[in-house]
Amino acid sequence: MATLESAEQLIKDFEILRDSERLDLLLEFSEALPELPKRYADHPELLERVEECQSPIFLFVEIDDEGLTRLFFSAPPESPTTRGFASLLFSVIDGLPVKDALAFDQDFPFKLSLSSAVSLLRLRGMLGILSRIKRQLREKSEL
Repeated sequence: MATLESAEQLIKDFEILRDSERLDLLLEFSEALPELPKRYADHPELLERVEECQSPIFLFVEIDDEGLTRLFFSAPPESPTTRGFASLLFSVIDGLPVKDALAFDQDFPFKLSLSSAVSLLRLRGMLGILSRIKRQLREKSEL
């Protein structure tokens, strides 16, 4: 389960790496992005496209019976940067209580020390993913 402490640790992990190592870690995350469950894989129309991303990425946010945030992403394997961004956000937000997910640091994408390794446009794509996660949570919750 994600915790806010795991986000802080991830920021620290990225900070100590060189640019090439940061990209390698981002690629490792891209390989760890969970596959869509059948209920979404069979109904891609349920997922929202993140227009801010250069590569096609789609997401769906659920709130489970315990009030925890559940994230689902679809991004092609030939888009490892975008997949990596989605996987990073998955690792730190999926499983958070809705209130914590809504309060999640909007500047997180910029705190990963990736600005010299990837373009600002790409980082804005990650910010777009985070913004859409929060918007879907607000729409689906009473908060």
